[in-house]
Amino acid sequence: MSTAQDLAAALRRQSVSAAAEAPTVRGADWRLATVATVGTDGTITTTDGVVARRLQSYVGPAVGDLVSITQSSAGNWLAKGKLEYDSGGWTALTLPAGWAPQANYFTPSYRIYADGTAGLSGMAVLSGALASGTVVMTLPAEARPAANVRVAVQVAVGFFGVMTAFPSGSIQLGDFSGTLSATGNKWAQYDALSKYRLRL
Repeated sequence: MSTAQDLAAALRRQSVSAAAEAPTVRGADWRLATVATVGTDGTITTTDGVVARRLQSYVGPAVGDLVSITQSSAGNWLAKGKLEYDSGGWTALTLPAGWAPQANYFTPSYRIYADGTAGLSGMAVLSGALASGTVVMTLPAEARPAANVRVAVQVAVGFFGVMTAFPSGSIQLGDFSGTLSATGNKWAQYDALSKYRLRL
């Protein structure tokens, strides 16, 4: 009798456990997951094997994203979007030789946004000659644009030029409005690249 009761109890526990795993029984569900691969069909696959379709608002998916995924009672998964999982702050950039952070301005930094864009902040100063085509920053891989990004900036008192960010990560100054003096301060205004696309 005891054996029969034990068996019945074990079967009940097994049924409850199986039901808890079945979306048709437990209803809709959501949880956190990490992206392992990004499909070309609008889906992502998580590190534990769940294939979820991205919402239209989840742009610029990348491997390693921490995302919220939700499951319908029919068992279909949706990826709602990337979540912030760090301090949400800025990461300082390494300046090339000869350049220094400009006093009273933000330290040259970058950050990545959940919408598939990035932004730069801050200003650097160089004392002396500035040649056209000078590299004023090399961006880390995660902050590099998918195509060239070109913005107008002031490079010295009374002179303007163009700052261009390339997919290689190189940021250059050039196309100056006149001949720059070989002396005096020159500037790299990273704030001009406050928002740019990371992907095509």
